[in-house]
Amino acid sequence: MPALWDGSNRVRESDWNERVSKVKRLTILISGNGSNLEALIEACGTHRLQAEVGLVISSKAAVFGLERARRHGIPAKVLSWSEHRACGGSRSTYDQQLARCVAASQPDLIVLAGWLRILTRFFLDRFPGKVVNLHPALPGAFPGLHAIERAYTAWREGTIRETGAMVHWVPDEGVDTGPVLRVVRVPFREGETLEGLTERMHAAEHGLLVPAIAAALAGEAGSLGPSAAEARAAH
Repeated sequence: MPALWDGSNRVRESDWNERVSKVKRLTILISGNGSNLEALIEACGTHRLQAEVGLVISSKAAVFGLERARRHGIPAKVLSWSEHRACGGSRSTYDQQLARCVAASQPDLIVLAGWLRILTRFFLDRFPGKVVNLHPALPGAFPGLHAIERAYTAWREGTIRETGAMVHWVPDEGVDTGPVLRVVRVPFREGETLEGLTERMHAAEHGLLVPAIAAALAGEAGSLGPSAAEARAAH
């Protein structure tokens, strides 16, 4: 049994066992760079999250998120959607295979962090109440792909004054429609470029993820209305 120290006194073995029993297992699904994955790994390592990342799965090969996982000694797998489709595979068979891979890691929570596929019931029915998604838009705004670019275009056209990001539960195949756990609002800046907005959005996402995942692990149900906890990114 490893010794746990509080800086001066040795912690009792029972305290160590209690802490270990509280640590939750995360499985992270990605499709790209993995900067949000990195934020979660760091939060687990510094104990801001009482959790550990047990497995990372990417829907694409040769993305940097896989390297991030490997650098931290976290098991990482590729389940290529493009190769599966090229071989005549369907969404349902892909999701069944994905579900088997995820189930083997016995996660307490599955986090979609830049996962660029809509999960079907063949996956979601295996993990009810265990899947959350990070989406770079406010609830009800810009569901689906390219949300940051679409929000930027809307701002340039004068139809919105802020954008944001949310973490929400994924109970079904709806696109970014599940109960919201946490929201961060990101006001636009005068003269801002798309590149500048994208950088600020990524920073806002990193700050949003940790409290949102903590809330999910604590069993929060989320909200379909405006009552979800919100934060405002720095101007």
